[in-house]
Formats: sequence, C-alpha cells, structure tokens
Amino acid sequence: MKLNEIRDNDGARKDKMRVGRGIGSGKGKTAGRGQKGQKSREGVSIAGFEGGQMPLHMRLPKRGFNNIFAKDFAEVNLGAIQKAIDAGKIEATATLDHAALKAAGLARGGKDGVRLLAKGALTTVVSFTVNGASKGAIEAVEKAGGKVDMIEYIEPSAKAAAKKGVKYQERKAHKASFAN
Repeated sequence: MKLNEIRDNDGARKDKMRVGRGIGSGKGKTAGRGQKGQKSREGVSIAGFEGGQMPLHMRLPKRGFNNIFAKDFAEVNLGAIQKAIDAGKIEATATLDHAALKAAGLARGGKDGVRLLAKGALTTVVSFTVNGASKGAIEAVEKAGGKVDMIEYIEPSAKAAAKKGVKYQERKAHKASFAN
C-alpha cells in the first residue's frame, strides 16, 4: 500500500444531498421542506416563538447577576503544584509566580493574576508570589516550610502610566485639579 492509494472505507463519508434538482432526485420541487409558507423559506427564525403567547424564557424568573467588576484570577490548587514538582515541570527552589505557573501549564487565563487554593497536599518547601491565596493554602504552604508573598493587583491603566514615567496617583491628582 502506498500513500496515494489510501482511501476512506466505503460508507465512511456521505455525499451532501443536493436538494431542488428535479423530481428524479427524490428531493426536487419543494426540496423536502413541505409546502409554501414561512417555514419553507430561507432565513426563518421562529424558534422559541409561541404564537404571541409570552415565551417560556420570558415567563421564568431571573436569578443571579454577573459582577462586571469581579477580578479574574487563575485558580491553582496545591495538589496540582505538587504533581508538577514531582514530574519535574517546576523547580521548587525558585519562587513561583504567575509566569512560572503559566509556563508549567497550571495557571490558565487569570488576567488579574493567580490565586492559590488548598485542594491537595503540598510536601515540598516552596515560596510563592501570588495575587491571592485562601487561608488553608497559606497554612499548608507554611506547614511545609514555604512562604506566600501577596502582591497587589495593579490596574492596566496604572501600569501604562508607570511605563510612561508618570506616577498613577500624581496623574489622578492632576486630573482632579482641573475638575474643581
């Protein structure tokens, strides 16, 4: 067998049905859509329409809300960190921060930083620099002989101002002086 001779098994791929191509095809004339009316046309969006009655999705009560100001942390469990250390993905001697955890594939997402959670056991001495940690996680790390340093989340606008060499608070005060 050669690469150019490889084919799908018979029946593995089904040909697309060509509708509206004559009576002999079995899907001619109305193309399998029945007779006339709105549903026989293209671009119909009446899913969920209940004939003018209040639709189900509007009859049901609303519940909860989305907090648009909530911080987005990548949550990392201590058990997952211990597994990564055992597998050799992370060096326990270095201080673990968001970049190190992301490189090891443990911190996914988390545009506002990393938060440590206490699920699982940590047996290695490790030091962390993270944006948040649960009480249980801090206790577990300290019990193993490590330490947890908390860093404050800085808004992107403040980071941009710091890059330009202007302190964020000074810029804010400067803007406030014009407001008065």
